[in-house]
Parts: sequence; structure tokens; C-alpha cells
Amino acid sequence: MFRKALAALAVLALTVAFAPVSHAQTLDEILAKHYEAQGGLARLQKVQSMRMTGKMTVGPGMEAPFTMEKKRPGMMRIDFTFSGMTGTQAYDGSQAWQVMPFMGKKDPEALGPEEAKEVEQQADFDGPLVDWKAKGHAVELIGKESVEGADTWKIKLTRKSGTVEFYYIDTETYLILRQTAKRTVRGTEIEGESLFSDYKEVDGVMCPFSMTNGMVGSPQKQAMSFDKIEIDPAIDAARFRMPAATVSADSTAAKPAAPAKPAAPAAPATPGKKK
Repeated sequence: MFRKALAALAVLALTVAFAPVSHAQTLDEILAKHYEAQGGLARLQKVQSMRMTGKMTVGPGMEAPFTMEKKRPGMMRIDFTFSGMTGTQAYDGSQAWQVMPFMGKKDPEALGPEEAKEVEQQADFDGPLVDWKAKGHAVELIGKESVEGADTWKIKLTRKSGTVEFYYIDTETYLILRQTAKRTVRGTEIEGESLFSDYKEVDGVMCPFSMTNGMVGSPQKQAMSFDKIEIDPAIDAARFRMPAATVSADSTAAKPAAPAKPAAPAAPATPGKKK
């Protein structure tokens, strides 16, 4: 009996000792299959630039053509056109900026800290799951969860910055079907989600040709569909840098002085409300 008791304790000790290792190996295997499903790490890390063109919804029945460009090591630019105007959001590896004529801002401007952080994360060429240790992130396998009727591996990623995200990897294809994350927008925490579908192979790399973005639980979603994805197109790094503000000729041209008009009486002050 004494020997049986020792044997039982030995088995228990081995089980406890190797449980974390087994769990880590399971996570490593899932990520390895995920990399392979995308085309393999060697192929993914060989890609130096990408260009994606397509359309995205900007309202009920309204679409806007857009182009997204990415270039190593961490540059990104999105251009979209609506109502005859083109907006831009970009990151050159150190500075995030935008041009938003829809908001009456025709000149480029640097983004605030919150928005700049979002754009910088989007510029990660391979995504946070590739070389996650070297990037200072933490990854944990949570378990399985159903997404759109498909079984997925739910993986928790805690970025170096502290931001927590969840990735849902199909148990059959090992491609990402869903990604969720909580963000603070103007002091309010919201949980957003992205759904990926219609994967196709482009020059040895599996790419989703359809995406849906929005807040978790909200029926209002933004759909994005890609008409064309290019691998390694020639893109000048200057495209990602913030241009200088432009000064129109009309604003600098001398204008004739208008005839003097009688001064109007001052309007009475209107009390305002503090928000």
C-alpha cells in the first residue's frame, strides 16, 4: 500500500508539474497552425508591402471606395472618398495624422494620443499574434467558443500597453473569424468587434476579402469588402509622411477693400450653458 501511495503521489506530482507546459504547448500548436494557414511564417515575413482596394459602408445604402496601404516595418495609410472629398488617415512609423475635409479640415493634422495609438496598432504589419513575445505582449488560451456557427479557439492577447483583445481562430481552418477589444473613446469604454470572412489566397498569403466592424451587440455595423489585394506593390515611404499644410492662391491674393458700412449696434450678450 505504501508503494501504491508513493506511486499515486508521483503521478499527481508529474501531472501538476507538467500541466502548465502542456497548456503552453497547446497554445503554441494552435498559433503554429494559424501561421501555417495564412501561408507560413517564412512567406508572411517575406512580404514587404500590401495594397487593398474596395468599398465600405458609410451609412444606409451609401458606400465609399477606399484604399489601404501598408509597408514594413510599421507604416499604414487609408484613403477613402465620399461626396467628392477624400479623407486620409496614416502612420509613418512615428507620427499618426489625418486629413478630414468632411469635418471642414482640409489640411493635415496630427492625431491625438488615443487615436494615434489605434492607428499605430493597425500599422503592425504582421499583427500582434506574430512574434508576440518579442513585442512584449502576453497570450493566453481561454478555450473554445462558437462564432457564426463555427467552433473557434478563443485566445486572449494583452498588449504591452495593457490593452486586452480576444482572437477567435477557426478550429478547422485556423484562420481568424472574429476579434474583439475594449477601447476608451472620449472617456467612454466601448467594446468593438471585427468579423472576417471570404478568405482567398493571394500570392501564397491567405487574406480576408470581407470584414464587418462595429460595437458588440449593436445592429449597426460597417461592412468592408475588398475588390483587389496586391502583395508587394511598389509604395514610396513618403506616402505615409504627413504633408505640409497647403495655402490656396485665393487666400493669399489681394482683395479690393469693401466700402465702409455703418457700424451695427452690438447685440446683447446671451447667457450660455456649461456642458
